[in-house]
Amino acid sequence: MDALLCAFIAGALAETGDKTQLLALALGLHFRRFIPVIAGIALAALANMGLAAIAGAFAAPLLTHQAATLLLALALLFAAFGALWRQEAAGPIDRWRLGAFGTSLIAFFIVELGDKSQFLSFAIAARSGSPWLTMIGATAGIALTSAAAILVGRDFAQIAPVRAIRTGAGILFLIAGMIAALSALRLI
Repeated sequence: MDALLCAFIAGALAETGDKTQLLALALGLHFRRFIPVIAGIALAALANMGLAAIAGAFAAPLLTHQAATLLLALALLFAAFGALWRQEAAGPIDRWRLGAFGTSLIAFFIVELGDKSQFLSFAIAARSGSPWLTMIGATAGIALTSAAAILVGRDFAQIAPVRAIRTGAGILFLIAGMIAALSALRLI
């Protein structure tokens, strides 16, 4: 269950205010059909986090406990810098002709590929040995933050203190990453 909760929190914090959440908001505003957009995003997140978690499960037997902890530390530090770095909106989607579900699925899959949430899911699965719980938790966290942006719509930036959440998440990821690194190196 640790993997489920850690992946859920990591996915939700990593995506709040991220380019993928901005893409989700843009998709919701463009199509105005919330269910197909959220379904496409959830399926894309499931595919991306599934790839990461399965890769983490394959890497797990190759890593010592300290190496897996150091991998997690690197993922957390990567997420910290990603959260503290200014995000730009994803590219235009208005010319895509795949409908609400198809556009959401493909655009979100492409934008999320190699993102910090995927790296975190890989590291959590490698460290915990629970790829399915990692995949479910991360997908749920990403889908929740995306759905919140879509359902609130244009007022999302005024209602949710996105900059404060991103800064707080970045600081939390930084502290957790430093603690994990010190633990992996047996300095604490």
